[in-house]
Amino acid sequence: MYWTLELASYLEDAPWPATKDELIDFSIRSGAPIEVIENLQELEDDGQPYESIEEIWPDYPTKDDFFFNEDEY
Repeated sequence: MYWTLELASYLEDAPWPATKDELIDFSIRSGAPIEVIENLQELEDDGQPYESIEEIWPDYPTKDDFFFNEDEY
C-alpha cells in the first residue's frame, strides 16, 4: 500500500467518519483511480470507522505543514 498526495486527494471529500466499505464505495462512485481502491482494500477492517485521512495515511500533510501566510492572499 502506498499513498501520494494525488491519491489521497480523492478522499478529501469522503463522508468522514467512514468505515472501510464506505470509503471503497465512495471511491468507486467518485471515479477514483484503481490504486486508491486497492489501497483501501488493504486496510485492516475492525468494524470501526476511520475519523479522517490521517488515520489511513499518518503522513498526510495538513495546512500546518505548509509555510505560507493565508492573509497575504
